[in-house]
Amino acid sequence: MRTFVTQAIAIALSVTPLHAAPPDNADPALAPWFKGLKQPGTGAECCSIADCRAAEVRRDNQGYEVKVDHKWHVSSTFWLRVPAERILDERHNPTGGAVLCYTPEAGILCFVPPPES
Repeated sequence: MRTFVTQAIAIALSVTPLHAAPPDNADPALAPWFKGLKQPGTGAECCSIADCRAAEVRRDNQGYEVKVDHKWHVSSTFWLRVPAERILDERHNPTGGAVLCYTPEAGILCFVPPPES
């Protein structure tokens, strides 16, 4: 039963026709790249229901953590571990930094690591 509920929520989130607003200082030239980001497992657009924007990130031997703050309409700031299955392997990341697609309701939908230096 739990698996069915989880799958139903995932399907509902992937087909819900909501569109998140881009950040105030968004570069319109990056819009096609953001639109091309797809949720692992569903293939739905990462940015169709989530705010996708630059994120502060830290890495340790367990993986990545991202800072969630007021940009994502939450009342307190906290660090959140990025599940491995939400990490996108984007070899060409034109933003120059980490990108997080997140909603308070669904959590992390997609995460693009920063380009390696």
